[in-house]
Amino acid sequence: MLRRALSRAAVAVFWLLHFLPLPILARLGEGLGALFYRFGARRRKIALLNLSLCFPELDERQRQALARAHFRILGRSILERSILWWGSRERLSRLIRVDGAQRIHAAKDAGRPVILLAPHFVGLDIGGIGIALSFDVVSIYSAQENQVFDRLLLHGRKRIGDQLLLSRQDGARTSIKAMKSGRPFYYLPDMDFGRRDSVFAPFFGIEAATITGLSRLARAAGAVVIPCITRMLPGGQGYVVEIGEPWDDFPTADVQADTTRMNAYIEGIVRTMPEQYYWVHRRFKTRPPGETRPYEAKRRR
Repeated sequence: MLRRALSRAAVAVFWLLHFLPLPILARLGEGLGALFYRFGARRRKIALLNLSLCFPELDERQRQALARAHFRILGRSILERSILWWGSRERLSRLIRVDGAQRIHAAKDAGRPVILLAPHFVGLDIGGIGIALSFDVVSIYSAQENQVFDRLLLHGRKRIGDQLLLSRQDGARTSIKAMKSGRPFYYLPDMDFGRRDSVFAPFFGIEAATITGLSRLARAAGAVVIPCITRMLPGGQGYVVEIGEPWDDFPTADVQADTTRMNAYIEGIVRTMPEQYYWVHRRFKTRPPGETRPYEAKRRR
């Protein structure tokens, strides 16, 4: 009962926050992120280790500065979700600019199913809402243990348009059927989900366990892959969702090559805004046989 009461109080605070102008909310979020960096030792260590693995050319001070910038924008992404959950459609349309939406329309007009490749940048929920303002999509939803927050997240994801949320247990057939019915698939394939349905492909020069769903789903559905990148602008200036050029010659018969191509593409985008990638995830926890698990090794020292 106490946990539910505290959760409801937190939701009430979030609801109040959505009335604030975005620049003020952004400043509050940056402050929250600074607190996370200082007191969230576990996630701070994960982020710093990820950055040391991916950016060995940076010295310790530079990596710490990058990690602090990441936590500030991560804090922003948390508080600014209040606008996504309760802001009016008109306000969302003013704050979120979608560039390149005509590429999705062109694929749909040609009768092609669409997979939107949406890497794990901290603004990915913003991108999902930006797309939902113009398209009814299908995406994957992971249920939350806290029932209050679970209902809130479901409401936030589904309140614009007619969005279809699937669990990871629904299987590929349901996703393919939804795509073939005309729904773009907002797809996030760049986290470490273990060895199942994964191959090892380079990411910042490190072999990373990567699910092969992008290649397999594109082949099974006859879908075109279109990148969808969300950038959070500084100072509470809003957000830009970039719809890139459809990928040529994808998928191929070589799933390994397709997955390697995906990781290389994501790495290239990460380098344009490294502070906005989701570094608090243990991206390299699954290792090839014989390799040390870096996060466990770090804890033993």
